[in-house]
Amino acid sequence: MPDPLFTARIPVRWGDQDALGHVNNAAYLTYFEQARIEWLRSLADGAGDWPGAPTSGPILAAADLQFKRPIHYPATVVVTMTARPPGRTSAGVDAEIRVEGDDETVYATAGTTLVWVDYASGRPTPLPDALRARLS
Repeated sequence: MPDPLFTARIPVRWGDQDALGHVNNAAYLTYFEQARIEWLRSLADGAGDWPGAPTSGPILAAADLQFKRPIHYPATVVVTMTARPPGRTSAGVDAEIRVEGDDETVYATAGTTLVWVDYASGRPTPLPDALRARLS
């Protein structure tokens, strides 16, 4: 695995479970989303905004999620993110979920593509330099 870009620890909520007693597949996407937002917030400037805010920001353009093992409540998931080389307007961010205390087992992986968008026009815009520096 490449060097981690960011790691987030997220408690599994009771309501994340489905009728079969394991974490519902939609919750995995929420864990990956929460980790991405925490990562972006970690890049915040003095005003607390991520690079490019408030006039531009990311949209999730693609997500490819692979479920490996079920997660059960109670648990804390550990989402580790890595970066692919950035494009002009896009950033590839991969991630995997492990469960705290079971560091050897990968429970899910995801490959995501973020596209940086100008909020006024709704069109892609070049990645902010501060973000590009973190991804390179």
